[in-house]
Amino acid sequence: MGFRPVVNHSASAPAAPGRARVAWQTARAVLELMRIGRPHGTLLLLWPSLWSLALASGGRPDWKLVAIFTLGAFLMRSAGCVINDVADRRIDPLVERTRSRPLADGRLGVGTALVVFALLVGTSLLLILHLNRLTLWLSACGLGLAVLYPFTKRWVSLPQAFLGMAFGWGTFMAWAAVTGSVGLTPALLFAATIFWAIGYDTIYAIQDIDDDRKAGVKSSAILFGERAWLWIGTCFIATCLLLAAAGWREGLPGSTFAALGVILAGMLYQCARVRRGLSRPEAFRLFAAHVWVGAAVLAALLLGTLTGAVPGSPATGGN
Repeated sequence: MGFRPVVNHSASAPAAPGRARVAWQTARAVLELMRIGRPHGTLLLLWPSLWSLALASGGRPDWKLVAIFTLGAFLMRSAGCVINDVADRRIDPLVERTRSRPLADGRLGVGTALVVFALLVGTSLLLILHLNRLTLWLSACGLGLAVLYPFTKRWVSLPQAFLGMAFGWGTFMAWAAVTGSVGLTPALLFAATIFWAIGYDTIYAIQDIDDDRKAGVKSSAILFGERAWLWIGTCFIATCLLLAAAGWREGLPGSTFAALGVILAGMLYQCARVRRGLSRPEAFRLFAAHVWVGAAVLAALLLGTLTGAVPGSPATGGN
């Protein structure tokens, strides 16, 4: 009878469950890095592109384009969050709201984050390849803005303007995807998005104003100081005026401008809240409400385009 070695299964059995646990924890950290559970940024990035699709298509956008830009907004916002956390990995531990992020607390390394970033950008590229060449070139500029933004808070007192550029670039891409060109209308939507982002992200930055000062990080909340409410209101007024100008160029009816007036009134109410002073939870709630502001603007533009162009407007050859 030959010798049969004895294998101690009890010693090796826990290895597989241990590896599975580590893999699950890593996956959870990656999803957290991508802000899967916080969709506000994705929607704020998506709305301006949909505004542009609505106007460029006369209120009847191709659902293929809607799907591409919706998925693209999710992928690029996630990629932006990843590169933001890579850039801020030494700042985030100093800020109460961000110190538990996966790179800040050491659950993920920079190498893993960069691999995730590359996968997200690569998948976005596969989407854009279904569109025309102009849109493809514009997407390269959009990627540059997304990568640049996280670093601006070190040198620029108004980094929210760069956020607005990154979030608004989709207005050019969406317009180009429909028409094969760009023009004044998407430029007006782009400018409106910049002012809108400065307004709502200043409210968001109020949450971190004390920590940002200690960390030496710049923001519009610090720049505007006690007059933040006034500057936020100015930005919101500029947003609605630029949206109205875009609507006028496309021949939208008076009901669209009335709807924009109602939207502006709601945003100016937020300014009054800011003037009275905000707690951190209140600041986040006011910021999050802009998801519905963007949806309301889209509804106003869609209804206006479906109603029909006004005779004498630029869209009908009036100017």
